[in-house]
Amino acid sequence: MSLPIVVVVGLGPAGAELITAETTELLGGDEPVFLRTARHPAAGGLETSSFDQLYETLDSFDAVYTAIVDELVAAAERHGRVIYAVPGSPLVAEHTVELLRKDQRIALDIRPALSFADLAWLSLEVDPLTAAATMVDAHQFLTDAAGRLGPLLITQVHSAEILADLCLALDDVAPSTVTLLQGLGTPNEDVREVEWAHVRSAISPDHLTSLWIPRLAEPIGAAFIRFDELVRRLRAECPWDREQTHGSLRKHLLEETHEVLEAIDLVEDDPANYGELEEELGDLLFQVFFHARLAAEQGQFTVADVADGIHDKLYERHPHVFGDADADHTVANWELNKQVEKQRQSLLDGIPHTLPALLTALKVQKRAAATGFTGPDLDWALADVAEELAEVTADPTEHEVGDLLYAAVQVARMTNVDPEHALRHAVARFATRFRRVERDAAERGLVLAECDASVLEEIWLRAKG
Repeated sequence: MSLPIVVVVGLGPAGAELITAETTELLGGDEPVFLRTARHPAAGGLETSSFDQLYETLDSFDAVYTAIVDELVAAAERHGRVIYAVPGSPLVAEHTVELLRKDQRIALDIRPALSFADLAWLSLEVDPLTAAATMVDAHQFLTDAAGRLGPLLITQVHSAEILADLCLALDDVAPSTVTLLQGLGTPNEDVREVEWAHVRSAISPDHLTSLWIPRLAEPIGAAFIRFDELVRRLRAECPWDREQTHGSLRKHLLEETHEVLEAIDLVEDDPANYGELEEELGDLLFQVFFHARLAAEQGQFTVADVADGIHDKLYERHPHVFGDADADHTVANWELNKQVEKQRQSLLDGIPHTLPALLTALKVQKRAAATGFTGPDLDWALADVAEELAEVTADPTEHEVGDLLYAAVQVARMTNVDPEHALRHAVARFATRFRRVERDAAERGLVLAECDASVLEEIWLRAKG
């Protein structure tokens, strides 16, 4: 049994005069025609339905594109063959066609069409091959333009929000002027140079807006490239860095991690401390690049491999974001999926033995709970603490004290409290109050070690107040 067919045609970059004769014939035939959007200069004379309502009702472009494909497939299954008309050329910056090409439910027939890029090169008087120009979707700018100096033709600059994101990404590296390309091939065509400093106020973006940037001051992502080169040079020329191994760097990695945690606490106390966090994250990043450099010297992996690896892992572990899986089901089976992925014999395998004890206890409990091996509720956890406290009272040994602490972590887990964080804050509160006790005693001429219990209690209550 043959598959239903979706024929994809392009409406060209502007008016109906730029549509090919073949496409015109298909659009005027008896087969059902679907427009991705009626917001196109050539769509005005077509009496057919569009998918514009999906743009208005769904939350993201990814959701819109997926819904369009599903509706097209359903229509093709009903009719046997349908025509799908998209702006420009089907193979230029058309994400629904990318999805259709991967869909095994239908056979795809793509017809040639004129692209807006053809008019762009004409307006710019640029041969894209000779100039080695790169077309970049504004929605994926940082990814698609990474490492490139230009020239760049940035497409799909359809909103003020997208333009603002571009400005944020390019402000330090953009040239003094860029070229606006808007409404190419239409009566309202606008091709002009715009000062980068005023680009947001000089442009009113729409679905026919693109920007041409002939050259950047440095590549997108240059900061990481420059930093990787710095680490390489330090390793080659600094006597101390040359001597380091993965093992010798352990203490520095641990130290920098703790300094990041301390900086996070400072930010939570006062957002004005974000500068501290930025600096400490930089120190931690140096450790990541350093270990990757050591591995690269052994022919094992590079920092790019590290980035690719975590990218792919996060992509695979989030099918509810990048696919159609249920989010609650993904979260509920997170640890089980990791066990299968890493071929672990036990859910408890893979917990680093160097973790702090409270965090280790929390991880063990969470993984066990993922299988349903846990108490029913908070009341159960509190009763367990009371039982363990009674056992400590009767037998104050390391074993019983350990069981009490483990039970306390159960309470933290049941209340969604990070026990490590909670204990750290409790210690900080005590330290603050004890310093008040010391100041109070010194002002009153008291020596704490010589004070009786009643005096210590009175000073402590004053400190807490």
